[in-house]
Amino acid sequence: MKKNFMKVAAVAAVLSVGFASCSSNDDADNSVVTGTQAALDQACADWKTARANWENSEAFLFGAADVYSIDPHTDTWPVAANDLANVLRDEKAMSDLDNFIKTANSGILGYHGLEYVMFRSGQPRQIDQITNLEYNYICAVAKDLYNATATLEAAWDSKESNAERHQIALEYVATHNSINDDGDVEGALDGFKNFGKAFKNPGSGDWATALDATLEIISGCQDIIGEVGNSKIGLPYTGEDATYIESPYAYNSIIDFYDNIISCKNALYGAMDATAPNDKSLIYFCRNAGNATLAGQADDVVAKLDAALNKIQAMKAPFALYYSDASCKAAIDALGELDDALTALAGTLGGYAGNAIVEAQCQVINENYVDNVVLATYRTLADNAQKLYQSIVKIKN
Repeated sequence: MKKNFMKVAAVAAVLSVGFASCSSNDDADNSVVTGTQAALDQACADWKTARANWENSEAFLFGAADVYSIDPHTDTWPVAANDLANVLRDEKAMSDLDNFIKTANSGILGYHGLEYVMFRSGQPRQIDQITNLEYNYICAVAKDLYNATATLEAAWDSKESNAERHQIALEYVATHNSINDDGDVEGALDGFKNFGKAFKNPGSGDWATALDATLEIISGCQDIIGEVGNSKIGLPYTGEDATYIESPYAYNSIIDFYDNIISCKNALYGAMDATAPNDKSLIYFCRNAGNATLAGQADDVVAKLDAALNKIQAMKAPFALYYSDASCKAAIDALGELDDALTALAGTLGGYAGNAIVEAQCQVINENYVDNVVLATYRTLADNAQKLYQSIVKIKN
């Protein structure tokens, strides 16, 4: 998510995720990989699926994604292309990629490291352009990406129902370091915590009351709304930073932006792929709490949410080529209005602090949010990151 070209230090240790390594004795071989275009095309399609799942999670980057530095580790751009080229020529790094990935510059990792190797101008690269070195590299990156997404799932699973992914999470947290927003290492992670349990049980973790946790749902939405409008679209559009373009090789930027705001819709409506607020959602409660101001503000959020999605969808594509188009400004303005609407809603809702009836209803909202929004999204993400890794392995005959 961030412009981050600093070295990321970490403890060198291999995570076992139940897959054989892609590494082989031809790590120093610059010849073209032996594989089919169909296999590469499938891997690119799976990248887009897993990418959408990640973008659908960005309304809740608080918790594990932040505390475990998974966001910068897996979603940093622009790609540090020169660093990646040097890695592919580095015999030591290429001989121990699983460990190297933990200490690598985050600008060559995650979704965008994969994207850079696999796509050109919005299309899958030609298979005869992919070298064995690149193949080995993207195998290791995809494996690491799966480990990260499995950690997110486990960290929000209040019942710790998937033993394999829980073990991956324990190992991930033990072998990765904390990274700040500037890309600097701040030391070892504190250890595994279950954020799903903490969110459901106020006072046991980062949220003192159920209302505090419910207000975090709104805050998480506002964080990504601000980032999409002010940074992802705004920095290139204004000319402040024309290189700050997300997913430029796959021409996936506008889809990314749209999926980010869908993550807000899911969070506020109480379910993945929500089309209307369910009866355990934040918006449903606000509309039915007996406060006319709150109900009107909730209706305004719904209207502004739809407007923002429509304006993003109407942006001229691909964003990598048309980032200065007037349609970008229309999307930025709509996102600003959505952010303002959520600020008003949060202000009114916050006035219920200490109200026992509201606390009880927030408890219902929060439990539904953990299970049917956050965990459901992360579980789907981990499943599809696993499929992506398997598809990348299959590129080579």
